[in-house]
Amino acid sequence: MKEKMITGITPSGEMTLGNYLGAIKRCVEFQDEYDLYVFIANLHAITIPQNKEILRKNTKEIAALYFACGLDPQKSTVFLQSDVLEHAQLGWILNTQSSIGELSRMTQFKDKSQKTKAKTKDYIPAGLFTYPTLMAADILMYDAKYVPVGIDQKQHVELTRDIAIRVNNKYSEVFKIPEPLISENKIKIMDLQDPSKKMSKSSTNPKAIIYMLDPPKVIAAKIKAAITDSENLIKYDPKHKPGVSNLMMIYAILKNITIKQAEKHWTGKNYKDLKDDVTEVLIQTLEPIQTRYQQLYNSKDVEQWLEQAATKARLEAHKKLNKVQNALGLNYNRK
Repeated sequence: MKEKMITGITPSGEMTLGNYLGAIKRCVEFQDEYDLYVFIANLHAITIPQNKEILRKNTKEIAALYFACGLDPQKSTVFLQSDVLEHAQLGWILNTQSSIGELSRMTQFKDKSQKTKAKTKDYIPAGLFTYPTLMAADILMYDAKYVPVGIDQKQHVELTRDIAIRVNNKYSEVFKIPEPLISENKIKIMDLQDPSKKMSKSSTNPKAIIYMLDPPKVIAAKIKAAITDSENLIKYDPKHKPGVSNLMMIYAILKNITIKQAEKHWTGKNYKDLKDDVTEVLIQTLEPIQTRYQQLYNSKDVEQWLEQAATKARLEAHKKLNKVQNALGLNYNRK
């Protein structure tokens, strides 16, 4: 029997190349090895202010892209977080089992709260502070053993483990203790205009990001404008040549070759060659995904697959929530 794995992506913006290479591509590989649960975290999205029409659009796009990228509804359970109401209820229960001190130590809260306050100009949403307990509920609901995360999310999985152990010790063994699964390859796609920081869908500079739905001409223009340096030497050195190294990383991942093989490929070549090659492999990779996306977006398949998966997830979530509520005494007629 396969071990369970769970992961999710927040539909707070368009899906980027960084999302694909760092998470989605790995999920497509994981679905053959694990019993994979993938949720679109729209409840997490509203921890910061959202335009409702844009949120709907992003949610539909991301759902269609998940499947277009290769997630198979026969192998993976892909659903909307808000379609399984038990997530919110378990999230509240776990909120009561956590401390202000624990939540205040979350480094992402410190970063996101300042950015959000700058946008709202007067307040920090409480959901931004407490969302790690909802994330803990997402993970613990399905007895997942593994949670694939980047190093920046490892702290949240550690908090989830702490809460689960606390509840198990205080009440009864209701939760399986999950483990973070951090890629040994440490895939990190950087901003094309500022390669000192990670490529992020929250960036305000459209030239900095490759979106999964960017047409070929836009991809070519963004790679052509990508920051490199004046040395014109193609060498992998993230510290001293971050822009060049980032383009090399993108190429190597998409070509499924090592950095050393990529360096050898560009021996005696210049930055134009580097950018031309990266552009070519990006277009070759994204065009079939975009074609499949257009087919799915205009069909009823995605909606049906999401509902089928949500029905399956709801059955499991109901059992888990009932078990937790029995343990805590919330179900008054049970001992």
